[in-house]
Amino acid sequence: MFKNSVFKGVFLVGLGATSFGMLATFVKMAYAEGYTTAEVTISQFVLGITGILIINAFQKAKNDDEVVKASKKNIFQLMVAGTSLGMTSVFYYMAVKYIPVSIAIVLLMQTVWIGVLLEMLLEKKMPSKQKIISVFIVLIGTLLATDLLKNEIQLDWHGLIWGMLAACSFTTTMFTANRIALGISSAQRSLYMLLGGAVIVFGFATATQNAPFNFSIFLKWGIILSLFGTIIPPMLMNAGFPLTGIGLGSIVSALELPVSVLMAYFLLNENVNTTQWLGIALILFAIVLMNINFSKNNNN
Repeated sequence: MFKNSVFKGVFLVGLGATSFGMLATFVKMAYAEGYTTAEVTISQFVLGITGILIINAFQKAKNDDEVVKASKKNIFQLMVAGTSLGMTSVFYYMAVKYIPVSIAIVLLMQTVWIGVLLEMLLEKKMPSKQKIISVFIVLIGTLLATDLLKNEIQLDWHGLIWGMLAACSFTTTMFTANRIALGISSAQRSLYMLLGGAVIVFGFATATQNAPFNFSIFLKWGIILSLFGTIIPPMLMNAGFPLTGIGLGSIVSALELPVSVLMAYFLLNENVNTTQWLGIALILFAIVLMNINFSKNNNN
């Protein structure tokens, strides 16, 4: 039986993943109104950082004696780790610009096998048979979910590259969220990671925004994007992953896949056929298979 702290972690990670799953649909809707990737990301991070600052100030005022302050080392580590958060936003939103949301989220979920590869390199040991089988199931599921076998969907290669880059950076974010500065509050961790991510986002915006910046994005989409992209998911996942561990947390965070596809289906009218749903189901099954223990003696 799970302890209450684990249940709390499952709830927090699940809610964070659900929020993140809604994000791409909102971004696509902002694109439809003529906003650029730079405008979307800048508004999201500026308002997101503002929101996290308010949350930190509230926590400090309420529990000044109990809040553990981040050290300079913590701040540096979190800001460096946060650059992957900024890259994930930029890469993912660029992918959504070229390909359907339902395809982009499938590419983002390649974190499953990329995570196994990263774990193998960091820990210098071969993955278990269970994980290897899961990786093959993910790859088969991806072929079905993107409908590449039938070749009925014409996918822009730009979107595919951006989607895979997003998966790589998102894998890094998931690993760091479970390992760095766990002794300070999730609000502080989120703040410094967002500040690190903002460096990437502002750099990208400076390099790509040629037209005058449309500040109406802040009121029209910025609040929604900041809530579902930079406030709710990082805070809840930073708080939840240490309670669940990377294995169970990965299973629960997979909720973002069906949520994202359903949002795109209902709000963007993206067509998702039976083959694609089968592929999505296989990916979800692989994530569960990879992280579940079938016996008490199985530690992998």
